[in-house]
Amino acid sequence: MHTQSAPLTLGTERISILLRQYAIPAIIAQTATSLYNMIDSIFIGHGVGPLALSGLAVTFPLMNLSTAFGTLVGVGSATMISMRLGQKDYKNAQNILGNSVVLNVIIGMLFALLAYIFLDPILYFFGASEDTLPYARDYMEILLIGNVITHLYFGLNNVLRASGHPKKAMTATIMTVVINTILDPIFIFGFGWGIKGAAIATVLGQLLALLWLLRFFAKKENLLHFEKGIYKLKKHIVTPALSIGISPFLMNVASSLIVILINQALGRHGGDLAIGAFGIINRIEYLFLMIVLGFNQGMQPIAGYNYGAEQYSRVTEVLKLTIRWATIVTCIGFVIGMGLPDLAVSLFTPDADLKEIAVLGLRISIIMFPIVGFQMVSSNFFQSIGMVKKS
Repeated sequence: MHTQSAPLTLGTERISILLRQYAIPAIIAQTATSLYNMIDSIFIGHGVGPLALSGLAVTFPLMNLSTAFGTLVGVGSATMISMRLGQKDYKNAQNILGNSVVLNVIIGMLFALLAYIFLDPILYFFGASEDTLPYARDYMEILLIGNVITHLYFGLNNVLRASGHPKKAMTATIMTVVINTILDPIFIFGFGWGIKGAAIATVLGQLLALLWLLRFFAKKENLLHFEKGIYKLKKHIVTPALSIGISPFLMNVASSLIVILINQALGRHGGDLAIGAFGIINRIEYLFLMIVLGFNQGMQPIAGYNYGAEQYSRVTEVLKLTIRWATIVTCIGFVIGMGLPDLAVSLFTPDADLKEIAVLGLRISIIMFPIVGFQMVSSNFFQSIGMVKKS
């Protein structure tokens, strides 16, 4: 007997209660994700040095591009699953699960292969110098080897959340953070592996979380589970899934291009330290943006399910509530970035020159932060209900 109670409450429970039930685990999970990225930077900054931080910053656009291809599949699949569950179309929801697994494997492998072959030219183009290239290469080589693991982990976690299990999705994410936090100092300091050790810790954390997710979806009693016949790619699934995912894909690509251009300009006019400072700023802002993303992920199954069930007043209600909370979060980030930049930057590096550049950059970068929450929620909302062009 399949467990169907979790998805069914999406159409009946009060919206404020649902958003709390779905958003809080997602926020905890996304904050944890942000923290383990920050932890990587903190250990690298204190254990390897400022040039390693600059090398890490150079890899951000490539990691964003990998994320872009992951969201191309993950967001569309999760949205379609929520809508099919709302329509009580459980067979198609199963097929979407299988197709998403196959697409994540194919795209993850192709991206890793192409990026690995052209890694040095890519990193130079992204702003690496002769001094920072070895650090950037060491970090990305490991992440690219584990790229399929990363895509499958994030993809299945999105499906898990969309199918009515936000707490389990949170558990998987926290698992990666705990493992990464334990292994980082062991690999970086204990084994002396430096920045390569940080990358290995990240991949191992995601691998163990992926194994936990695979075990969950292998259980036949779950509403969505692995079974024969769901892995053959079907046009009526792949095309709309990729169409829905194109908006977050393009947003991530645009974000990568912006970082590339900034890195190149910083490399010419400020040198490696300026690129490292920009990396620190990204990590700080990322923490608040991940909280907003948590609200978005909490909203997505609620909006998608109720839109599929044609309960439009509930769809509007969850949109308004999510915008309100997201704006509060970005306003708090603005206040902290303007009022306490020295404290935030000091977490990442003891280097006085690097701190001075990062503090000034943070204050400039965060000026428009209060309106970012509204923009993120609005775009994600239209993805959640399948309105690709508006998104």
